[in-house]
Amino acid sequence: MPLFRLFLKLLPWLLIGTVGFYIWANFKDFSFFGKADDKPEVIVNYNTILTTVEELGRMELVRYNFKDVVEYEKNASRWVPNSKVVLIVAGEAVGCVDFTKMGPEDIQFQGDTLVQVSLPAPEICYYKIDHSKTKVFSKEYTYFQDADLVQESYRYAEKNVEQAALNSGILQQTKVNAEKVLKPILEEITGRKVVLVPQRAIQNPQAAPKR
Repeated sequence: MPLFRLFLKLLPWLLIGTVGFYIWANFKDFSFFGKADDKPEVIVNYNTILTTVEELGRMELVRYNFKDVVEYEKNASRWVPNSKVVLIVAGEAVGCVDFTKMGPEDIQFQGDTLVQVSLPAPEICYYKIDHSKTKVFSKEYTYFQDADLVQESYRYAEKNVEQAALNSGILQQTKVNAEKVLKPILEEITGRKVVLVPQRAIQNPQAAPKR
C-alpha cells in the first residue's frame, strides 16, 4: 500500500513529464520569433493594366538648366506684415521639334541632288522644377499657411523657368541643334544635299509643364 500511494503521488508528475517531453520532441525546432537565419517570406500580387498608348514624335535637342532664388511675397491684409517664402530653385527646360506635325508635303525632292525639308517650329517640350534640388530657404509671417504658400511659390517658380528659357534663346538654340543633328542624318539616308527650312514662323510657343 505505501508503494501504491507513492505511485499515485508521482503519477501527476509522470504525466506532466511525459507531456513535456512530447512537446519538446515535436516543437524543439520551432521558435516563436523565428530562426536568426530565417528570411521573411515576401508575397507580391500585381495586376498591371495598360491604360493609354501615346504616339511620340518629339526629338529633344537642347536642355537648359537653371538655378534661381525666388522670393514669393503675398499681401494678405493691410494690418499684418506680408507673408514671404524664399526658394532656392533648380529647374530645367527642354527644347524639341515635334515631327508629328509634318506631312508628305513638307518633304520636296528637287531634281536629283536636292531635298528640301520643312521643319515644324521649335518649341519647349516641357519645363519643370527639380524638387530634389529645390528647397525652401526661409518663411516669414506665413500665419499657419506654410503649405499653401510654398505650393503657390513653387507654381510661380515653375512658370518662371519657362520664361527664363524663352528669354535665354532656347527656341533659337533648338533650331540650330536641329540643323546640326538632322541635316547630316538626312543627307546620309537620301544621298542628296538637304536644305532645312522653317515650316512656320516661331510665334508665342506654348508648352505645358511636366508633372
